[in-house]
Amino acid sequence: MAILEPETFEEATKQEEWVKERKEEIKIIEKNNTWELADCPKDRDIIGVKWVFKTKLNPDGTVHKHKARLVAKGYSQQPGVYYNETFALVARLDTIKTLIALVAQKGWSIYQLDVKSAFLNGVLEE
Repeated sequence: MAILEPETFEEATKQEEWVKERKEEIKIIEKNNTWELADCPKDRDIIGVKWVFKTKLNPDGTVHKHKARLVAKGYSQQPGVYYNETFALVARLDTIKTLIALVAQKGWSIYQLDVKSAFLNGVLEE
């Protein structure tokens, strides 16, 4: 079974499951006040965004869920231009490997979870 994910925004607009996921992503972004609309300074370039589509599968190969994420094109940042004010919430692979090795050494249990939308400076109400 081949799972084909859309490679372009235009392809995704033709498939209902991706339209639904994009709407859900925008809803979460708006709910969390992730950004605010502002006028672009004339002497600055805009950092663009891109939709990323991923199909998550169950162990038996059936579709578990579709994920659509709107991500910033951080590679277009320029040093010195708001360069140190943004960051990605990712862990280095060697950190993850170290934690897994520690868990194995101590005989601890380890669990995985998927957070639909996480923000470092989000307002917590629970």
